[in-house]
Amino acid sequence: MAEKTNLRLSITESPSVFDNLEKMSVHEIIHGINSEDAKVAPAVKKALPRIETLINLVEERMKKGGRIFYLGAGTSGRLGVLDASELPPTFGVPDTMVIGLIAGGDVALRKAVEAAEDDPRRAWEELAERNITKLDTVIGIAASGSTPYVVGGLEKARENGLLTACITCNPDSGVARVAEYPIEVIVGPEFVTGSTRLKAGTAQKMVLNIITTTLMIKLGRVKGSKMVNMQLTNQKLVARGTRMIVDELGISEKEARDALLKCGSVKKAIESLKQ
Repeated sequence: MAEKTNLRLSITESPSVFDNLEKMSVHEIIHGINSEDAKVAPAVKKALPRIETLINLVEERMKKGGRIFYLGAGTSGRLGVLDASELPPTFGVPDTMVIGLIAGGDVALRKAVEAAEDDPRRAWEELAERNITKLDTVIGIAASGSTPYVVGGLEKARENGLLTACITCNPDSGVARVAEYPIEVIVGPEFVTGSTRLKAGTAQKMVLNIITTTLMIKLGRVKGSKMVNMQLTNQKLVARGTRMIVDELGISEKEARDALLKCGSVKKAIESLKQ
């Protein structure tokens, strides 16, 4: 007789409240997914007090030169890399300010890397390669809360005196136990059982948006509601920047565009034109 394994079933692995998905119409499927997605924002709202505490602590460190490192595998790792990669063009910050590390390296962004997330030592090795300091913050992202790559990295980071946090969708998980500031966003079972690219992934993306957007605002990378430090990487952004300058100073579009292209950012162009 085969030996039975007693596995504790996490919320993210629990059976969907829907069944026989293959028998549903397109109308039923999309409305079912949408009804589940509607549960995400209220769950994130419950986590806002812990998110606020974390942001205040990270802001203090980043003003002294600290960085943020995300640790994740699979969907969670890709979301961390996505968030980190969008900050330089959006806010004009260096790509070394927020760094996303994914189990298996960059190749794992496009395809699964077998067993990469099962190594509890690798994340800390990657952090050490980047000369991590006590001003830095390590945020583990794991829907299940049990990913060895993330748990091991957080554990070593905390042992070495770094600020540690995590974003997970299961209560009382491994990452929550080792992180100093766990952010638990409990969204319930997925529409497709265990597919955490759905609600859990959406919840993680929302939390990441809140954390880094707030930090960029507090670090002076936004004026009013505008991305005045965005990189001018295409004509759409040049046009957007030109409109910002025109709205701010009431000058001609040509004068605004010329100043923008000369100075390289909306903020610098406005400062130059005000002199």
